[in-house]
Amino acid sequence: MADVVMPQLGETVTEGTITRWFKQPGDEVAIDEVLFEVSTDKVDSEVPSPAAGVLNEIVVAEGETVDVGVVLARIGDAAAAPAPAAAQAPEVSAEPPSDLPPPVLVPPTTEVGSPPAAAAPAAAAAAPSPAAVPVSATSHHDVIVIGGGPAGYGAALYGAAAGLDFALVEMDKLGGTCLHVGCIPAKELLETAAVVRAIGHADEFGITVGEPSIDFGQVQVRKNKVIDTLTAGVTGLLKHRKVTIYDGVGTLGANRTVTVTGADGAAVAITADHVVLASGSSPRTLPGFEIDGVNVMTSDEVLSLDHVPDRVAIIGGGAIGCEFASMLLDVGSEVTLLEYMPNLIPGADIDCSRVVERAFKGRGMTVNTGVAVSGWEPTADGLKVNFGEGDSVIVDKIAVSVGRAPRSGNLALDGTAVQVDERGFVEIDPLCRTHEPHVYAIGDLVNTAQLAHVGFAEGMMVVKDMLGETPMPIDYGNVPWCIYCHPEVAFAGMTEQQAKDEGFDVVVSKHKYSGNSRAMIIGETDGLVKVIAEKLPDGTGGRILGVHMAGPWVTEQLGQGYLAVNWEATVNEVAQFIQPHPTLSELFGETVLALTGRSLHG
Repeated sequence: MADVVMPQLGETVTEGTITRWFKQPGDEVAIDEVLFEVSTDKVDSEVPSPAAGVLNEIVVAEGETVDVGVVLARIGDAAAAPAPAAAQAPEVSAEPPSDLPPPVLVPPTTEVGSPPAAAAPAAAAAAPSPAAVPVSATSHHDVIVIGGGPAGYGAALYGAAAGLDFALVEMDKLGGTCLHVGCIPAKELLETAAVVRAIGHADEFGITVGEPSIDFGQVQVRKNKVIDTLTAGVTGLLKHRKVTIYDGVGTLGANRTVTVTGADGAAVAITADHVVLASGSSPRTLPGFEIDGVNVMTSDEVLSLDHVPDRVAIIGGGAIGCEFASMLLDVGSEVTLLEYMPNLIPGADIDCSRVVERAFKGRGMTVNTGVAVSGWEPTADGLKVNFGEGDSVIVDKIAVSVGRAPRSGNLALDGTAVQVDERGFVEIDPLCRTHEPHVYAIGDLVNTAQLAHVGFAEGMMVVKDMLGETPMPIDYGNVPWCIYCHPEVAFAGMTEQQAKDEGFDVVVSKHKYSGNSRAMIIGETDGLVKVIAEKLPDGTGGRILGVHMAGPWVTEQLGQGYLAVNWEATVNEVAQFIQPHPTLSELFGETVLALTGRSLHG
């Protein structure tokens, strides 16, 4: 006999109201099959069964509110079950919200321009999922999106808010890479590293503590709790906006027909006026470093470690590699970072890259840039990683972090005009339209910045295009980038070298956090703010071309720099604004002010 209890769907959630039972006493239920719907002050969520068997008893009826942990129902074997009652079948509505005017879909133009140039290099417990539509019938929708990551579910939420009948096909978990094996779990582990780092420096603030010990099992419990809460939130939003969810692998055929194949092999063909491809990406690998999940890992395995490895080699010094290297170093690993390019975080300004490399080395990390890896072999002392001109390092784990590959192979695309380039990216025009009329591609599937927030923006843009709202194409050269290693890196716009390569005569201002009062107070003085601007005839700065930061919490400070770059603001315009004091963000204001020819502290 298994008890079904009221789940805690958020750290502050203490109770919930049962709004619906999808099964009745006597019904068979499979593990992870949606069993009931609960409403809290945070989210409405459909909750899966924790066990397989027969629903013997419902203890808490629909409409009742009970505390977290209270027994709601009991699941046992068939012998103990009462006579079956009439099943209450789940209803899946595809109707748009009644308080919104009916949308008017405008077919996109059938002419597709040249795809954009390659973008700059980018840097667990199962959560409840919505009830799946049975794969047994044909349905038509306004829009079908294949992929439930940020780009896909973002398009669905935004389009449904406009009144469109959206269907979303997802083969795994809603939230995609970002929520389950990317942005969110990585930042959760980095926050654990920050706590360890803070404890290590507590004596500087007059606080005496012992040497911290790390229970990585508990670290994973907290990480999964955050993921589950956010997944429940996405699930609730999709349900509230009446997005129809199809569980399975989606493939695209002719005439915008999407075939959804469930885990049991059953399939359904659905159609739509528009289709959005958003199937995401998978970690790239390297020859000679085949992934086994034990010795050689990708980001997927690193994020699920249940212990701190003694010695780790990180192959790849981009955004993901630097985040992993920083996190593992802080929690106690001996880290060797190997990067093929001359500098860490390719795409960032060289001054920011140097800040990170210097900080890493100062904390005891071994950093090798401008080196290629050539393979690994087991030895009595550990795993020997070969790199450079005959160099090697012995480690216990190898993490390959060399970017992500688009997941276009499982889309089929037979009978369509959708084209895929030699790297696997779906080709698009500036509005993310493919060569197939009425079919779009967004997110990691296309050769744009592989960032969740860019995926959100692409999802909203394609919906606007469907509705005939003539959206502005995304300016991929000026999107915000954030890397959460320690020290953090954030930037928008051109680097100094890029601006010069584009033919700009530039003037540059750099200010270090070592002179910032707030940075001194929190004990984080590594880093700088760098602003690149067009040079005026008098030598002062004109239009701001790029803002680059490395230092404490710069990922939270980039906002005003991002706006300045994208609004094409001038130095004099930004310098007029008052910066609050004492703050870390005032360093941006001081850096811009210096470009006027006068400054305060710099």
